[in-house]
Amino acid sequence: MDFDLVVRNGTVVTASDIWESCDIGVKNGTIVAVGPRLPAAPGAEEIDAEGAFITPGGVDAHVHLSQVTTVGVDIDRSIVTNGAVPDPENFVGDTFDTGTRSAVAGGTTTVITFASQMRKDESIIPVIEDYHKLAKDQSYCDYAFHVIITNPTPQIVEDEFPRMVDEYGITSVKLYMTYKPLRLLDYQILDVMYSARKLGITTMVHAENADVIDWMTQHLEKKLMTQPYHHGTSRPPIVEAEATNRVICLAELMDTPILLVHISGGPASKHIRDAQTRLLPIYGETCPQYMFLLADSMRKGDFEGAKCICSPPIREDKADQDAMWTGVKNGTFTIVSSDHAPSKFNHPNGKQRGLSDGNLPYGKFRLIPNGLPGVETRVPLLFSGGVLSGRISPQKFVEVTSTNPAKLYGLKKKGSIAPGFDADLVIWYPQATVLPFSLTNEMLHHAVDYTPFEGIEFKNWPRYTIIRGKVVFSHGEVVGKMDYGRFIKREKSLLAGPRDVWLSEWRP
Repeated sequence: MDFDLVVRNGTVVTASDIWESCDIGVKNGTIVAVGPRLPAAPGAEEIDAEGAFITPGGVDAHVHLSQVTTVGVDIDRSIVTNGAVPDPENFVGDTFDTGTRSAVAGGTTTVITFASQMRKDESIIPVIEDYHKLAKDQSYCDYAFHVIITNPTPQIVEDEFPRMVDEYGITSVKLYMTYKPLRLLDYQILDVMYSARKLGITTMVHAENADVIDWMTQHLEKKLMTQPYHHGTSRPPIVEAEATNRVICLAELMDTPILLVHISGGPASKHIRDAQTRLLPIYGETCPQYMFLLADSMRKGDFEGAKCICSPPIREDKADQDAMWTGVKNGTFTIVSSDHAPSKFNHPNGKQRGLSDGNLPYGKFRLIPNGLPGVETRVPLLFSGGVLSGRISPQKFVEVTSTNPAKLYGLKKKGSIAPGFDADLVIWYPQATVLPFSLTNEMLHHAVDYTPFEGIEFKNWPRYTIIRGKVVFSHGEVVGKMDYGRFIKREKSLLAGPRDVWLSEWRP
């Protein structure tokens, strides 16, 4: 047969099956055949998987790259970049080039990142256009966009949302129930849900009770309880659980599918599970930091714990961590994403901002930028600490790291190994050839000066990452080109949508 690439002798894993001694035939970047002993014409490139696992390329649906505004900095209008990050010396996160370089080195072949509307932006179209310029020719992997909505005016939800879907191929928005510069009131959330339902947009929600957080933070500061660890004190699990339950109620009222992002605690996951049991189209996402870390990571040193500050916070009780694993196994969590939103530790505009207003040497958690690096470690963590530890099956791993993110966000050619899908593949090392190793930040490819997963033992790592039939990462080295990644216009979600079930006589 006429293949460009044949991957031979692999243990191929999809979300439903495992096929041993299997070959994959690729033509023009697309999988065209899967089966044993595929014949290939002379000249076709061949890769011997040596019996190792082959999984679909990871789809990381929650990645913050080249975001020139920072949560905690009161900027109310978007900065026009014209494709260049302003003042790069003082930019403390990952750009498209460094973030996607890191992604492919960890087996992720598609990322969905965030174009962010600011509070006084009167249109989302310039926001989308400018974000495209930041990404153009800067990505090692394929990419798509969500849009963060902070000012849902009638013009935006009625006139611009349809353009966002039809012209730009963006079929998801993210809403915040916390953070002063970003948070929406319940009335505004209903406005977005109303329009999203009509257009088939997936609504993502960061669910935490903002008023409780503000109250708790103010009173903790009065007691000088401002160490990094008390970030978690200000946001106990009930803060996430209350907001999760509230937005589920709003979604049920509007008969609108939603995804609760980066769930961290057992109480919130129970609300999601209860809604799913009632057949509501409610989806959940968790992240590796909530599956592998506990709150004692925020107690390190006087200020070292700032490295592990994110919102919602990493939880103290191991029961919450166990609830994340249970939720992955029983389907409460549809996807596992990285929420890659890093700030450099040793930079005055990064985590060190927490030391800028007294109470030294501990600083004030309120001023520490939220977010962790994780786009490179997400897939290997779940494979090593999930599959190889026996906590989840290989099929479940594929489901939550690749197949379900692709389905949820309308990436119809991503997320599986089958004819017609993009040839996005991860070939792992044969397990008998791998010696366990402890991770260090020097092994990673991001632009951040630390990893919260430093010292965790890994039992395997991607040997090859392949995107649309081209090897972009091989044996520890990024070999792809920075401009190889393509923007993907997405379709509507392939998962269950509105049910046409109502709580009153009102109809949209």
